[in-house]
Amino acid sequence: MTGEPVLVVDLASDAGREGAAALDTARAALVRLPCPTAAFGAALASPAAAELVDHFDVVVADEADLAPILAAVRRAPLAATALVQLLRHSADLDVHAGLIAESLVYSTLQGGPEFGAWLAEQTARPPDKEDLEPAVLVRRRADRLELTLNRPRKRNAFSAEMRDGLVEGLRIAVGDPSIAEVVVRGAGPSFSSGGDLDEFGTLPDPATAHVIRSTRNAARLLADCADRVRFEVHGACVGAGAELPAFAHRVVAAEDAFFQLPEVSMGLVPGAGGTVSIPRRIGRQRTAQLALSGRRLDAETAWRWGLVDDLRA
Repeated sequence: MTGEPVLVVDLASDAGREGAAALDTARAALVRLPCPTAAFGAALASPAAAELVDHFDVVVADEADLAPILAAVRRAPLAATALVQLLRHSADLDVHAGLIAESLVYSTLQGGPEFGAWLAEQTARPPDKEDLEPAVLVRRRADRLELTLNRPRKRNAFSAEMRDGLVEGLRIAVGDPSIAEVVVRGAGPSFSSGGDLDEFGTLPDPATAHVIRSTRNAARLLADCADRVRFEVHGACVGAGAELPAFAHRVVAAEDAFFQLPEVSMGLVPGAGGTVSIPRRIGRQRTAQLALSGRRLDAETAWRWGLVDDLRA
């Protein structure tokens, strides 16, 4: 133990040498523990200890890699705990049930002290100039539907207007099977810089926020037509900008693309479907590591992990 609200195990130590009964007890405990669990030293683990690897929330190579994980848990223990519990819970759920679970957890944390403290630290900014064009451009070419995130001055920050525009575009695809291909892109220097921070905390209450996410959910529509969807991403792919593409059948990333899940540092969990989509691509443990550490994942690493399918210059 580290004295932190997280269980840390060195698998290269004597862990797992106590016999089969002890291993069974350890497996059961790892499933039930409410706090995050992390392990390192798997490469030097005994065969018995190696059997525990899949049951931890996060597995890293060594103690140095644990530093950002422990810092995140220390900074936002409520969000960190909620994240790993949600990932465990959703592992065997279908997409619909997983999205409901994610929204409920996200809504709970919106009413919590960690998000409140983060929100209080944000500096009020002057209102942005009104965009004259739609937040999402929808264009159909024969049997191909093109959706373009269109707030380039804000690096396509994912606003309520953008969410609703994407939902309307995806409803066309879901409702019209003659559309053979849906391509989603972002205008400007980035695919999406994540949720529009100017709108954080503007909904009246967490319960209303949950209902809105349940009824205007781009993630669910993406899942319904995923086999026809291709995302072409570049630049910042943060928060929703990483979570939504992960639902698609194919994700093509430019070499300058990077992926990041910063929500835990705000006292939240990914809320655009990422706790459902990203584990299906890179696994539960890597998803937890990405979300807890808040690290930037470059395009090459994202490709090696399976978060994207192709790289382009």
